[in-house]
Amino acid sequence: MAEPHISEEDFMKFREFFYRKTGIQFDASKRYFVDKRLLERMELTGHETFRSYFIMLRFQASGEELQALTNVMTVNETYFFRESYQFDCMVNSLLPELVTRKTDGDPLRIWVIPSSSGEEPYSIAIYLLERWPGIKNYDVEIIASDIDTRILSQAQQGLYSARSVAQLPKNYLHKYFCRESDSFQISDDLREAVQFTRVNLSEPADTRPYRNFDLIFCRNLLIYFDDLSRKSAAETFYDALRPGGFLCLGHSESMSRISSLYNVRKFPEAIVYQKPLGVRP
Repeated sequence: MAEPHISEEDFMKFREFFYRKTGIQFDASKRYFVDKRLLERMELTGHETFRSYFIMLRFQASGEELQALTNVMTVNETYFFRESYQFDCMVNSLLPELVTRKTDGDPLRIWVIPSSSGEEPYSIAIYLLERWPGIKNYDVEIIASDIDTRILSQAQQGLYSARSVAQLPKNYLHKYFCRESDSFQISDDLREAVQFTRVNLSEPADTRPYRNFDLIFCRNLLIYFDDLSRKSAAETFYDALRPGGFLCLGHSESMSRISSLYNVRKFPEAIVYQKPLGVRP
């Protein structure tokens, strides 16, 4: 019997399907990556042909296999304090401006998407505790979301390699982590400070409940989207922000090329994108 394989036609069918479901588009340069993971999932689910696997993938009522495939198709490489200049901007420039529009008892709300394995939202929590004096006066909610359920479970566990924590100042490492063999376990207090949720940014039913955020971090995700998906994501974040709220993108991403909805704000530490004041929430 011939070994299962992925034809060019199969690849094109899958690429279109996965794009419609997630907004992520694989070009020809990712062919080996996609084929390898498709063949792995076919073997694990007992399908000898792409056709039979693809039928199951599209019509499985539970969506369980689509989620499993999404988990292995998404890239989740990050580390603590990555692109930390934006965290400096957060505590030095963004939060001081945001709190001027807060009333008593009104929390500051931060959304991190994608959460990946948790390094980014936990880095934000550490920055707030260590470098923002206002943390004593305001309740802060940090919600971190990802499409990958496996990586969300890893983030909630909070167990990290030496490579992940290499950029942390030593005093922060000792203060917020316990050494466990070759890994580092984040403290329970920090784990409880972040709420992790599953969200598909391309699914309106998933994103609709996410509203009234003051600050959104979406870094190094839109590079995997095409122009249409980027524009849709920009509109989703716009709806999720309070008027005057800020959106932070990755260093190689620019909202100016995606959408005109936002005002470009240049702070000493970083360029960020603001939902204009005076618009309806």
